Amino acid sequence: MRIPLLIISFLVVVSNCMAQSPVSGFLKKKGEGSVVISQFRESYEKVFLVPTEIDGVPVFNDVAITSTSLYAEYGLSDRFNLIVNLPYIKSEGNASQAVLENNGFENTRSGIQDLKIYGKYSLLTKEMGSSKFDLLGAAGLETPLGNYSADEGLQSIIAIGNRSTRFSAFGIGQFSTESGLFATGQLGYSLRSNQVPNALLSEFKLGYAGSAFYVDAFVASQLSDKSGVDILGEGFTGFFPATRVNFTRIGANVYVPLAKFAGLVGGVSSVVAGRNIGNSVGFYGGLAFSF
Repeated sequence: MRIPLLIISFLVVVSNCMAQSPVSGFLKKKGEGSVVISQFRESYEKVFLVPTEIDGVPVFNDVAITSTSLYAEYGLSDRFNLIVNLPYIKSEGNASQAVLENNGFENTRSGIQDLKIYGKYSLLTKEMGSSKFDLLGAAGLETPLGNYSADEGLQSIIAIGNRSTRFSAFGIGQFSTESGLFATGQLGYSLRSNQVPNALLSEFKLGYAGSAFYVDAFVASQLSDKSGVDILGEGFTGFFPATRVNFTRIGANVYVPLAKFAGLVGGVSSVVAGRNIGNSVGFYGGLAFSF
């Protein structure tokens, strides 16, 4: 059973949430498009520092981050898709009133974060009996659009971004069966400005994309260059964008159709290992529309 185009049109959203890759292994045909409105929320009260995990976020005790995102993908041709994403982010700490007054801090930072634009191109499709293998290439630019700050000392623990412009490129391989089962692997590299270390990005996903629903499980990771510093470690000056951030995140995504042109998306994820990052658990939900 081939995956219906109306289902494929919604699959792109799962790469937009929970620190997954910004691109998926599925392609839209020429003239097809999707618009997705979603909200993601994650929180943490433990932090992966070096050399060990610590209880309690420095200064702010615990942190909750909410992201409301507008995402769109459009098929400019049968082999090339354009992807645009713009999130609004609110980051909230839980510092005491005394800490806030003594240091001039605030418990909330919010605003529009970074505009993300990606292109995805089909390099090869090979039929293998009733299954097929797709090889794709993708590249994109992410750049700050809001006027948020990332250089406020310890206040930047709850910054909504690092004010870095990033150019990333990915190679994507996907094997899919006629029944709807699929496996996707991708590897990419990200070049970053504003003293943010460059990073190697990877993701592996197993799932099912059928006529009635979609579900997948994934593991995604980031390995930053060693040029970065550790929080409170040697060379750290209080400029948080320069820190070396590594993570391994696992999770799952699901899509359920409501009509031929709309459906519900949702998912859960958790950071299970990392460096200079919160030990977070996150959830998201949203509405997807197809045309």
